[in-house]
Amino acid sequence: MTIDNLNKARFSGFLASFDRVIDQANGDEATILKQGGDQLQQLVSHDDWLPEFCSEPHPQHYMQYLLYCDPNERYSVVSFVWGPGQSTPVHDHTVWGLIGMLRGAEVATPYENTNGDRLLSGEKALLKAGDVDCVSPRLGDIHKVSNAFDDQVSISIHIYGGNIGKVKRHVFSEADGTPKEFISGYASNVMPNFWGG
Repeated sequence: MTIDNLNKARFSGFLASFDRVIDQANGDEATILKQGGDQLQQLVSHDDWLPEFCSEPHPQHYMQYLLYCDPNERYSVVSFVWGPGQSTPVHDHTVWGLIGMLRGAEVATPYENTNGDRLLSGEKALLKAGDVDCVSPRLGDIHKVSNAFDDQVSISIHIYGGNIGKVKRHVFSEADGTPKEFISGYASNVMPNFWGG
């Protein structure tokens, strides 16, 4: 979808609504996840606003495109683009997060780190277009995510309680649970101001 054909007002309206959620929640995570999740669900129920260059897959690994970062880094919005069959390692976030499925589907497998020496996997969850899920250190923060399809691209929209491209977090060995610190960065750190505000 070209920039000229985008519904720019949809995303800029979403940002204004999410700003209000953050302002009124005053740091209350449960409120942010509930009310922010409702806003994200409305956003991903329409597929007419994401620019084409933020939906491009990579042949070897998933892509993480920065769509917006709050000026005070209270939250960031990212598009995750999954090529066929691609997946993440087991990882955490260390901040709250919301995941909304825009196109295709993804499978999330939760993990629990027991005493830092092994990981226990939980029941897999399938997110389809329009679905929203959440993560946080309070609710469960370790998971592995995969494209549900081996023959098509899937795209999910993530919101995190910070500038996630700069947050120190961890990947975990599936064999023994050993953590390794990483900072993800973004596929692109510079976003043009085409959202209309």
